[in-house]
Amino acid sequence: MSEPRIRPARPGDEAALARLDHDTWSTLHAVLPRSDAPRNPFFQDGNRPEDLIVAEGDDGGILGYIKTVFPTPLECNRHVRQIQGLVVARTARGRGVGRALIRAARAEAHRAGARRITLRVLGHNAPARALYAAEGFVVEGVLPGEFLLDGVYVDDILMGRPLP
Repeated sequence: MSEPRIRPARPGDEAALARLDHDTWSTLHAVLPRSDAPRNPFFQDGNRPEDLIVAEGDDGGILGYIKTVFPTPLECNRHVRQIQGLVVARTARGRGVGRALIRAARAEAHRAGARRITLRVLGHNAPARALYAAEGFVVEGVLPGEFLLDGVYVDDILMGRPLP
């Protein structure tokens, strides 16, 4: 696989994004129950094409996406962007797709005037935590036992970093 092509999401990506989201669901990163079918439509309830960046493979298929939004509707918080989703297809993991998406999200947030970028990650998601740390994110807070997933209490880890 060559380097993924990184680009803004488009309305036409909706079905592929919904399928990717459904196919990669796991309690490693999800707190909502698994649905029986892909979310249709995908672009609703806070998911907008302009908030997502996608990674495309050589064949034009979507390998992953990252969603970055304002963490609150407050004007005094407009200098911060928050990653609220990073998904990479199982077949594309370990090939730099997640790293490329994080870097693209950081660059876009900086271009748009943000000074910080933050995220939340489940404490038991060691691969994601390691990737975020390698990209300069540091733990800024821990909410112990915040979620009960499959009978286990899981910490909610708050991470962030300055931009650029």
